[in-house]
Amino acid sequence: MSKKKTPTTTGNGPLLALGCEGSANKLGIGIISHDPASGKSAILANVRHTFVSPPGTGFLPKDTARHHRAFFAQLARRALADAGVHDPASQLSCVCYTRGPGMGAPLQSVAVAARTLSLLWGLPLVGVNHCVGHIEMGREITGAGNPVVLYVSGGNTQVIAYAERRYRIFGETLDIAVGNCLDRFARTLRISNDPAPGYNIELLARAAADPARGRKPLLLDLPYAVKGMDCSFSGILSAADLLAAQMREQEAKIARGEDVREEDRFTPEDLCFSLQETVFAMLVEITERAMAHVGSNQVLIVGGVGCNERLQEMMGQMAKDRGGSVYATDERFCIDNGIMIAHAGLLAYETGFRTPLKDSTCTQRFRTDEVYVKWRD
Repeated sequence: MSKKKTPTTTGNGPLLALGCEGSANKLGIGIISHDPASGKSAILANVRHTFVSPPGTGFLPKDTARHHRAFFAQLARRALADAGVHDPASQLSCVCYTRGPGMGAPLQSVAVAARTLSLLWGLPLVGVNHCVGHIEMGREITGAGNPVVLYVSGGNTQVIAYAERRYRIFGETLDIAVGNCLDRFARTLRISNDPAPGYNIELLARAAADPARGRKPLLLDLPYAVKGMDCSFSGILSAADLLAAQMREQEAKIARGEDVREEDRFTPEDLCFSLQETVFAMLVEITERAMAHVGSNQVLIVGGVGCNERLQEMMGQMAKDRGGSVYATDERFCIDNGIMIAHAGLLAYETGFRTPLKDSTCTQRFRTDEVYVKWRD
């Protein structure tokens, strides 16, 4: 895929789609071009704005939706300008939006905006499954053929493989997503949400393993909850929260001048390191089991947590031991973005799929394997 801007064309030239993503705290708008003649795609615009809540808090649906409504128009104008689209009604082929899964109020705010653009420009709508958007964007950017997909984000944790025109879920979380586990622990430690709580946890975990720190990273004991092909993260979060409370007690004792044995002390860096190592080991285990089952030697990591370099490193070591390879993207495409919705929507549009205005709803529950993937063999 070319990431350079290319001139927009009409007639029998490339097809262009505008994608709108707002299932969580990222509002993204992207414009992509598919050339039916060459089979090549080009990213023309990919803009994003994030709602950041104060440290120690999460983002509420009503506040996130208000953010999306406030910034949608200016992001849409910026995307059109970046892509060189001056007449959307004639230059674009369709308007794509995230139908789900995600948070209800943010999804609704962006769906309303997408319908407005569709009516304003007289263009068809295409509702897109958020998870499928991540997968197709990852495949397009990395060139992965038919990989086992590890989809890890704030709202989803799934191990997926393609079969018979559907993305089949081989394993998933039984409770909260791995990204939600990391984000909520960031709240416990009152870590900044800017640019993202999971990223700041990664930085602290990296600091724990830094040789300049003067001691080896401390791997604290946390539950390891793999159940067949599935994982559970809520118990790990509860155990990490208890350790954080013990750490605060240690800090309070030291502040009062009381003795705390050096070997008993641990820091936020140790906690973040231990949490990451434990949950990522679980993800590597179930992904390896899926690879063995389907006979694949490729792993594609998508979703916001997929940006984590330690996860990529651990997965890479496992794949290397199996004679395979890992594919991942950077934060432009791992983190929620509009271009993945435009890309997946345009793939569906090219097969004849449309979302009638009366059916242009959104849903918080939209399984990955519900989508009929007509554009793949």
